[in-house]
Amino acid sequence: MVTKLEINDDILAAAEQVASRQGQTLSAFVEQALREALPESRSGAPKRARIELPTFRGRGLQSGVNLDDSASLLDLMESSHAPG
Repeated sequence: MVTKLEINDDILAAAEQVASRQGQTLSAFVEQALREALPESRSGAPKRARIELPTFRGRGLQSGVNLDDSASLLDLMESSHAPG
């Protein structure tokens, strides 16, 4: 579909530069930006794939761990590596 939009010259120039750096057409760049900006509709929107994060050593992810509490995380990490 062909659509006419009025876009600020500076914004358009920036969008063209980013699209070019990413190897995209301006149309593809604008379409992607609109997809990311619009809320996902309940019908037809693709579901995001679940991301599995690898864990190394230890017991993996633990319930009850608050990732926003850095002091508690440090205590937990130090206690699990302490010589037993």
